[in-house]
Amino acid sequence: MAEVSGKAVDFQLLSRVFHYVKPYRSKLIWSILLTLSLAILAPLRPLLIEKTIDQHVLNNDLQGLLNMSLLMFVLLIVQTLIQYYHTFLTNGLGQSVIRDLRIHIFNHITQLRLRYFDKTPIGQLITRTVSDIETIADIFSEGLISIIGDVLQIVTIIACMAIYSWKLTLIVLLPMPLLFLATYIFKEAIKSAFQDVRKQVAQLNTFLQEHITGISVIQFFAREEQEMEKFKQINAKHRDAHIRSNWSYSIFFPVVEIISAISMGLLVWYGSKMILNEEQITNLLQFFKIEKAGPGLVIAFLMFINMLFRPIRELADKFNTLQMGMVGAERIFNVLDTDDLTPNEGKLKPEHLKGEIEFQNVWFAYQDENWVLKDISFKVKSGETLALVGATGAGKSSIINLLNRFYEINRGSIKIDGIDIREYDLNYLRSRVATVLQDVFLFSDSIAHNIDLHHPEISLDQVVAAANAVGAQSFIEQLPGKFDYEVMERGATLSAGQAQLITFMRALVFNPSILVLDEATASVDTETEQLIQEAILRLMEGRTSIVIAHRLSTIQHAHQIVVLDQGEIKEMGSHQQLLKLNQHYRRLYDLQFKSEGVKKSAGSLK
Repeated sequence: MAEVSGKAVDFQLLSRVFHYVKPYRSKLIWSILLTLSLAILAPLRPLLIEKTIDQHVLNNDLQGLLNMSLLMFVLLIVQTLIQYYHTFLTNGLGQSVIRDLRIHIFNHITQLRLRYFDKTPIGQLITRTVSDIETIADIFSEGLISIIGDVLQIVTIIACMAIYSWKLTLIVLLPMPLLFLATYIFKEAIKSAFQDVRKQVAQLNTFLQEHITGISVIQFFAREEQEMEKFKQINAKHRDAHIRSNWSYSIFFPVVEIISAISMGLLVWYGSKMILNEEQITNLLQFFKIEKAGPGLVIAFLMFINMLFRPIRELADKFNTLQMGMVGAERIFNVLDTDDLTPNEGKLKPEHLKGEIEFQNVWFAYQDENWVLKDISFKVKSGETLALVGATGAGKSSIINLLNRFYEINRGSIKIDGIDIREYDLNYLRSRVATVLQDVFLFSDSIAHNIDLHHPEISLDQVVAAANAVGAQSFIEQLPGKFDYEVMERGATLSAGQAQLITFMRALVFNPSILVLDEATASVDTETEQLIQEAILRLMEGRTSIVIAHRLSTIQHAHQIVVLDQGEIKEMGSHQQLLKLNQHYRRLYDLQFKSEGVKKSAGSLK
């Protein structure tokens, strides 16, 4: 887990946070001005009370008492209004900053390469984007600005106390070293506890995200009790982390109250001697010359003590709030500093893409030199269909990932229309290549928006036309609300075939130049497969297509079939040509069609 360095405040990190404050300078300036105002106004009430008691109450001056009471009431109203706007502005500033920061981090995450997600738990990213960012808001509402305000208030109060009676001020501040020591110990203890809390929150989120997403696997294998035990252990660690932080509070605040009580006791004792003007005092205070003081001054100092100890008591807590905000900021900036982005140096955005694809001596590995693809070369002409076959792990899906630039090749080149794909604008390239995967993903949204993905230039008429083109109009018309029917998360309320048809409509409505079908019929029944095959043929019309399929019956129409094995091309040719070679493809063909009990036929291209 990322931790803030040993510095009291990491100003470099803080400056990065304040970079997001620039659009809200006026809010920041007003927050600081209101903080200064509160610090200046804070000591006025005790001073007014001292004047009221010593000059008006003791002299039975009712009119003066009334005037001072009215003045204190006005002061209270002014302080209340300033405190209201101060709280409103600081919280608004914090929320504005984290809104922009959350948009920034989400935009950054969506541009990261897939390999980053291969090694980073999704629950951890959710924690960064949600709860870690919330701690940054506290930097403004309860952290830095509040700390500045409290320090100014402490300085102002001590200055006022010293002006009125420096002797009494020294007496009141005698226990202060004990308070500073307790505050330092508390700060270190609570910082460690809070860091542990953030760590446990991330682990809890990761566990929940994985297990709720994979709930079907848990239930299929009756693992509910075992997973519940794991959750109890993680939840217990989360509880223990919070208890440790609460324990620090339960020790610190009583200690502060004791020290505050000692200060008040010293004040009452010494103040009483000042009021009575007694000559006999303890040896400790013999060097003081006792001055005459009124009861109003003692009462004012009692109020000063309360006003002094409150911000000192809260400073440790607010400092740790600032620290935790910076811990959250460091974790967030670690994600933002991740440079595992797909470089988008290309600028080409041709009006029309023919869709001719060529792989030239492509080598690729996910890690080091554990080659997944070895010297792959093939060419697909515009409008033709290429089929990729081979055992699991042969490298078929990797070819699709490279074509979309989800990963970058190690050697060789990939060209579309004779131009290296890195020269195309990345968003343009991916918008011209539509991919339909075996693992269908639908969002919690209407069917229409699962098809158009909220693209502003795609109309409902185009969505309906796409549904008609793939033969999905009939089942959509039977749903409540039709195209406005709300699909549950991951398409749970639809059959596998219906969900797959929606992905075909999604591909068609974007009118791509290149179509990629990755095991698009692997998880549907035979009847639905026939419907999907008809939809696939409509999708392929006039488009360059790459098809990955285990069922060889679905790719016999392909113009060219590439047989892959352990990342290498073993054979290449049409269905009939490969059968005549009587090698890898023939063995796959015989094995599959015998197991399915299907009568073999050399068959011509459809």
